[in-house]
Amino acid sequence: MAKNNKKVIVNYTQALHNPIFKIISQAAQELSVDCYVIGGFVRDYLLERDFKKDIDIVAIGSGIELALKVSELLPHQPKVQVFKNYGTAMLRYDDMDVEFVGARKESYSFDSRNPLVENGSLQDDQNRRDFTINAMAFSLNDANYGELVDPFNGVKDLENKIIRTPLNADITFSDDPLRMMRAIRFATQLDFTIEQEAIASITKNCERISIISGERIVDELNKILSTPKPSIGFILLYQTGLLDLILPELTALNQVEEMEGHTHKNNFYHTLEVVDNICPNTNDVWLRWAALLHDIGKAPTKKFNKKQGWTFHGHEFLGGKMVKQLFERLHLPLNHKMKYVAKLVMLSSRPIVLAQDIVTDSAVRRLLFDSGEDIEDLMTLCEADITTKNPGKFKKYHQNFKIVRQKIVEVEERDHVRQFQPPISGEEIMQLFNLKPSKEIGVLKEAVKEAILEGEIPNEYEAAYQFILKRGAKLGLTENKGVV
Repeated sequence: MAKNNKKVIVNYTQALHNPIFKIISQAAQELSVDCYVIGGFVRDYLLERDFKKDIDIVAIGSGIELALKVSELLPHQPKVQVFKNYGTAMLRYDDMDVEFVGARKESYSFDSRNPLVENGSLQDDQNRRDFTINAMAFSLNDANYGELVDPFNGVKDLENKIIRTPLNADITFSDDPLRMMRAIRFATQLDFTIEQEAIASITKNCERISIISGERIVDELNKILSTPKPSIGFILLYQTGLLDLILPELTALNQVEEMEGHTHKNNFYHTLEVVDNICPNTNDVWLRWAALLHDIGKAPTKKFNKKQGWTFHGHEFLGGKMVKQLFERLHLPLNHKMKYVAKLVMLSSRPIVLAQDIVTDSAVRRLLFDSGEDIEDLMTLCEADITTKNPGKFKKYHQNFKIVRQKIVEVEERDHVRQFQPPISGEEIMQLFNLKPSKEIGVLKEAVKEAILEGEIPNEYEAAYQFILKRGAKLGLTENKGVV
């Protein structure tokens, strides 16, 4: 980040090298309005950080009129999307979304994050911004092109790595409670610290998150999960009380009980460690969701007995069912993504058990059958689940996983279980025994599948055919000799 004023001016002008800024400046001059680029573009430039493909322009006047004028001046005159209810407009330029809004001041009702809006000055517009680091603007006006307008000393907050609200934090967060999650998201993304006054305000106002839609909350959760170290955000969400309101299934894991000298690990902090562990190995947010939720069945299945101590029997199965309920509540997608997360949660202990026992072909075939094309993601999840601090155990578990992986390759090459299809179809079984649709067909198909998975017969047509004949005879079925 630049230190002296002369360098700052040069750098800020250089920040506006994209031709779109000169065109916006020209359009504003023709309309006799002042305009500025504000928010994330300015912040990320000063942080020397790659910025997202969107630019926010604030006009001291009509943002919609400015957008239409900019479109006129552009060679291909891109279509302008107008959002009259919000007084905003957007156009696409050079793979970027450029959004225009008129400077405004806002007031809120207690039960809504949708503000009452009226025209305002640049200062009014900066006052309404969520954080000081997002309230900075570069001028696009001829008189002071490239000059920084920074009324809340956002540059200093960038240097000190501080998340701070421009005005009273209680007002900022109560007016738009989504800003509480945005504060935590930015702290996680940028590795910044949230100012103590703001943290106290989030804690005080956490219940206000109830007026925010599940979709908006999920968008912020996904951004936190997409960071290199999501635990930063989830610990902040927990400490401020937000996580208990959003993901109570997760906070239920943050308890350690002792019974007759037996304790169990804190599965909440273990879960966050698993999520951090998996991040270097995948950018897939849904695999990261699976890591976040892989133990949610442990709280409701926790029991104690004298022989075994603390147990969590069936937590994977219950956890998989809980995934669907959680996705429904938060308005997460209820499609193949939900099924994928639920499947990985249900299978999350299987490779771990294999890595601790003798790895049999039969167990590997069943794992391949149940996981299918998701076997690699499942193994990635389970390796991230190794959080022991004992160096010997850590090394041993990882060595065992290498053995399991090698076994998976060998079994798959030989038995082709990953995309398992029965060697004999239900229609062929019906013809073989001259049957109509009946439960016997399902029984025979299941018997063939089990025989292949157990290694009793190879995954081949002739072997399956002979097996079916023998099993059918045991069921009292007679072969139709007319079938070739």
